[in-house]
Amino acid sequence: MTVRLFCLVSLVGLLVAGCPQLPNGDYIKIPVDTKSLRDSVTLGPEDVFEVRVYEEKDLSGIFRVSSEGTIHFPLVGEVNVLNLSPSEVATLLQDKLRDGYLRDPYVTVTIREYKSKKVFVLGQVSRPGTFPFEGDMSVVQAITLAGGFTTMARRNSVIVTRVEEGEEMRILVPVDRISEGLAPNFPLRPGDIVFVPETVL
Repeated sequence: MTVRLFCLVSLVGLLVAGCPQLPNGDYIKIPVDTKSLRDSVTLGPEDVFEVRVYEEKDLSGIFRVSSEGTIHFPLVGEVNVLNLSPSEVATLLQDKLRDGYLRDPYVTVTIREYKSKKVFVLGQVSRPGTFPFEGDMSVVQAITLAGGFTTMARRNSVIVTRVEEGEEMRILVPVDRISEGLAPNFPLRPGDIVFVPETVL
């Protein structure tokens, strides 16, 4: 385990110890707008996204953001997409195509891979570590990427720690209930720390 991961494990362990009384349903009270979540995630180097230009097959394709934060788009050339959301990239490309190339272009942008964004999965999972964030990533998906629960996992007391508007918040998520269809899934954001505590015997 790296020093960074060790520090994260220690930090989240202290957080869990400090909030044992959180009710399992707390996370349900958090408003979840999946589209807004997607649009709040901005692009960085090595991220991959698909562009579709309506009725313009030759202009559609898959693009990877360079280390400088740019892509090379047909007709318009180099475009800086660093720190832009998918909807902002779509608007930018529409404006550039409208400027002398197409009369009324309609562009959609769909993220394929968020290489520049990460989530952390720690605690009682088979392969704790850092994982690339994926569009519409859920807590169940993140735990699966980490090899699933160990036999000592407290499955219905998973803690997700995130920073919201400069403030740290902790959310208790009942993952087993989600897997059984008894609770709604919980979408993650880049930078989230997922901590699976050990069962108390």
